[in-house]
Amino acid sequence: MKIVVLDGYTLNPGDLSWEPLEKLGSVEIHPRTPPEALISRAAGAQALLTNKVPLNAETIAALNDLRYIGVTATGVDIIDLAAARARVVVVTNVPAYGVDSVAQLTIALLLELCHRVGLHSDAVRAGEWSRSKDWSFTQTPQIELAGKTLGVVGFGRIGRRVAEIARALGMRVLVSSHHSKEPPPYDDVVRASLEELLMAADVVSLHCPLTAETRGLIDAKKLGMMKSAAFLLNTSRGALIDDRALTDALNQGRIAGAGLDVLAVEPPPPDNPLFAARNCIITPHMAWATREARARCIRTAIENFTAFRAGHPQNVVSG
Repeated sequence: MKIVVLDGYTLNPGDLSWEPLEKLGSVEIHPRTPPEALISRAAGAQALLTNKVPLNAETIAALNDLRYIGVTATGVDIIDLAAARARVVVVTNVPAYGVDSVAQLTIALLLELCHRVGLHSDAVRAGEWSRSKDWSFTQTPQIELAGKTLGVVGFGRIGRRVAEIARALGMRVLVSSHHSKEPPPYDDVVRASLEELLMAADVVSLHCPLTAETRGLIDAKKLGMMKSAAFLLNTSRGALIDDRALTDALNQGRIAGAGLDVLAVEPPPPDNPLFAARNCIITPHMAWATREARARCIRTAIENFTAFRAGHPQNVVSG
């Protein structure tokens, strides 16, 4: 069986091994695949592994031998699931591999907004503490989280882990989720509508998938519901937020700050308005990328393919 990895570099830049996959068939591993090379590289493959290379209906229709698509990530918005289903192509994903890593960076973004550790470290290195007339100084307001309210939008595994950490910091937690049917794990975690959450939360953290329903979820109207002192965090999908609306809200002081690990277009164009927005911290979609999380991801991706070959596929995504 021919197996093609379309964009292996981000998942495995060289510190992990593809050897277990290479034992399962004839394997081609491409660090990256530009759109113009996609069809030629995927031709003849029965199995494709992709992290962010999109497979649309036209591409799937052109690959006559294709039987399996393994998404080496949790989100599957890069795959036309209806087209795959019509062609009887099995699509799997890797759930839960990055729960702790993504939750950790979510809280890191929040703490950076509260303390601006990097800014103060740079100031010390630049000699500002040495020149200070006082024994201590701050360049930004320092914010304590205990007693404040975190609003978690989307209450899957990552949202629950973020809520758990927030509770340990003394925060009250509100959750809004259309799809999670499980009750909140703690009595003091309260369910609310999205509108109620936005109005009450001191910090809003997004942890929902990108769907037709959630695209542009946080627009100018929703931002207008938030407190002027509130922070917005997004470690889910960039297109959940209207970039221009968020830029305006930050620059006009209608919300206090944002911590983003994702943007609507990645890599972003250099003129993305959020780059110049007030009190906006942006990291390059790296929450998932700890070595530990990537090792879990590649291991589960190979287990998914092994199960497919054995006739009992796991982690199958339905359209």
